Amino acid sequence: MRKFVAMLGAAALFAGLAGPVRAEEVVTIYSADGLHDGAKSWYGDQFEAFTKATGIRVQYIEAGSGGVVARISKEQSNPQADVLVTLPPFIQRAAAAKLLQPYTPAGADQVPATSKDPAGAYIALVNNYLSFIYDSAALPKPPTSFEDLLAPQFKNKLQYSTPGQAGDGTAVMLQVIHAFGDKVAGFDYLKKLQTNNRGPSASTGKLTALVNKGELLVSNGDLQMNISQMAQNPNIQVFFPAGPDGKRSTLALPYYAGLVTGAPHAANGKKLLDWLLSKPAQETVTDVALGLPVRNDVTPSSEAYKNLMAKLEGVAIWTPDWNAVVADFDADVARWHEATGS
Repeated sequence: MRKFVAMLGAAALFAGLAGPVRAEEVVTIYSADGLHDGAKSWYGDQFEAFTKATGIRVQYIEAGSGGVVARISKEQSNPQADVLVTLPPFIQRAAAAKLLQPYTPAGADQVPATSKDPAGAYIALVNNYLSFIYDSAALPKPPTSFEDLLAPQFKNKLQYSTPGQAGDGTAVMLQVIHAFGDKVAGFDYLKKLQTNNRGPSASTGKLTALVNKGELLVSNGDLQMNISQMAQNPNIQVFFPAGPDGKRSTLALPYYAGLVTGAPHAANGKKLLDWLLSKPAQETVTDVALGLPVRNDVTPSSEAYKNLMAKLEGVAIWTPDWNAVVADFDADVARWHEATGS
């Protein structure tokens, strides 16, 4: 009932749109995977409500975090997308490459300054964190540390998405460097881990089913996506491995959204961004998307929220300097390839 009321509130927000909306009006969103997972998803609910309120049909294209940015880059001479949603550091790279145009959505004043670009190129949409998953049907308990993942039992039973292509995979590289204290130790560990790694994967979301079926024992993910996948993948469970110091940590990994440069339906793209950042839409983020809202004036208190917080108990959250990550991105990805031979 609360979600229905929230959607009515969102519809009311757009009730004053000027003039009739032509039936052929569309908006195209390119998005990293995670927010459209499951038979009932946050994107699914919001797109349906948005179309009912505005008459604007949403065309949805999904790929890995790097894949959606690469597609927009290839289409620069003839843009097809209006809105981009992806993880860091890909959103920052897209902004640096001028693939995004400045736009400040309605409600942006309720989003912390640390969660939006000072130049207005992008803004956080759903708060999220790096996580790992394991097959609870095969393992009585999760691995407790990164060192555990080097055990022979994980040979060809472990896979993480590829840094430089997937946002979650890039986050694994950054998390390992953070956990081990520096890049030398971090890349040395990733070189050792490669003995057990099954191989590259451009998309993180596709690994979940493999863990659920027992084809893999461990893979990477992100908390919002993994929690939302559990209904259809009952064997997966989330864990956060500790570094050499015995401490567990994870990095903040929000979904960011921006308006594409040269967007063919820019006005509709702005309306969609306004909608997804509106208070009624953000009030459903935790219960439906199983992520965390970005607005200061939305405070969840539901069981879904308590479950998310329980998963993060005892886990230190840190935020990379994304500008520094972008500056070193190509060199670090090249170093990962060299270290792993991938």
